[in-house]
Amino acid sequence: MFQAKRPLFIYCLSPVHMGAGTALGVIDNPIQRERHTGHPMMAGSGLKGAIRHHVWSQLPEAQRRNDAGSMLHRIFGPDSGNADDHAGALSFGDAQLVCFPVRCLKRSFVYATSATALARARRALAAAGVKAEWPEVAVGEGAALAATDAALSGEKLLLEAFEYNAKPNNDLAKTAGWLADNALPAGDGYGYFRDKLKSDLVLLPDEDFNHFVRHATVVEPHVRIDDVSGTADDGGLFYTENLPPESLLLSLVMATVERRKKGANGNGPMSAEEVLAKAVDGWEVDEEGTVEGLRDALLQVGGDATTGRGLVAFHFMGGESHDQ
Repeated sequence: MFQAKRPLFIYCLSPVHMGAGTALGVIDNPIQRERHTGHPMMAGSGLKGAIRHHVWSQLPEAQRRNDAGSMLHRIFGPDSGNADDHAGALSFGDAQLVCFPVRCLKRSFVYATSATALARARRALAAAGVKAEWPEVAVGEGAALAATDAALSGEKLLLEAFEYNAKPNNDLAKTAGWLADNALPAGDGYGYFRDKLKSDLVLLPDEDFNHFVRHATVVEPHVRIDDVSGTADDGGLFYTENLPPESLLLSLVMATVERRKKGANGNGPMSAEEVLAKAVDGWEVDEEGTVEGLRDALLQVGGDATTGRGLVAFHFMGGESHDQ
């Protein structure tokens, strides 16, 4: 049973390839998707692995190798060679899609969402003790609602090759304002995108939203080059799918009391709140350095790291002690 929880918003800064491992169509390397909704997602296991590596890379060499008492192992669990010693105290839920960028005739793109995506986000926030003040908003078939009229062309919203009857909605504007204030990292670098999320959030019918998240992802051709000839290998063309930049997802980060066996140290186990605090805010390693936590951190997740893919920004909310 988890004793502490915090919501973690994940904002994509580059195309992100969290691979599904199985190709069922023309795309050789598809991204992970939920089976029942078809929405792109990020498996918690992949997030935890990327975060563990982020922490590991900051540690002194001695603590990277065999120090079973290091904070890394206490929080994330021991490495594979000692995995049966104890479980980690930190868990990451699958990241679910909240907003998806869709090309628009005006404003370059909008942040599209749906009633289902918002309801699931509200439920995840509630599980962490955060009350999202979002009025429930419904939209009819062939129509759309917008937080403001910034992306509208008269009474129309033009997305890709689709046209929607659309109008501004005050209730959706409240949702857009809450997300702009709470879902993106602090700092001047995100000021433009906070303002854009506040003005350019649009609500689509679930069926239309599902169409865009299935068919408006980034699909890139890759060619494998022969090292000797410098030309393309025979059969070396393949297609990789990516979640587009500006996508917004939400995960739950959960913690238990430290799970090491009794007698493993003389200080007693860390509480769940202490585990979460160290993961979010970091800790001192020795006299010479510290491990940076995950608060507003820039991380690389998924594949294709050497081609600049997988850059995401983390933003934590306060969890059960959050000022509501």
